[in-house]
Amino acid sequence: MTSNLGYVILCITINQFKHMRNIVSISLPKELDEQIEKEVKTGRFASKSEFVRCLIRLWQEEKLAKEIAEAERDIAAGRIREIKSLKELR
Repeated sequence: MTSNLGYVILCITINQFKHMRNIVSISLPKELDEQIEKEVKTGRFASKSEFVRCLIRLWQEEKLAKEIAEAERDIAAGRIREIKSLKELR
């Protein structure tokens, strides 16, 4: 459904738990909705929801990669020390 402002309301389903889904509604400019629809029609995604879930997974992977890179920089700079037992934490 398109409003007068050229926005489309898109309902997506996001996996919250293994068997539970949480319905989330988002508002997108018409052009973005059309781009998502075009991607779905290529067959790579079964639905708009699947497309958005894929984007969220990519975002999560990117976030994790940045955290790993930061940790590696900390290790290289000597800001992290290896412990050999829990006693060293005290």
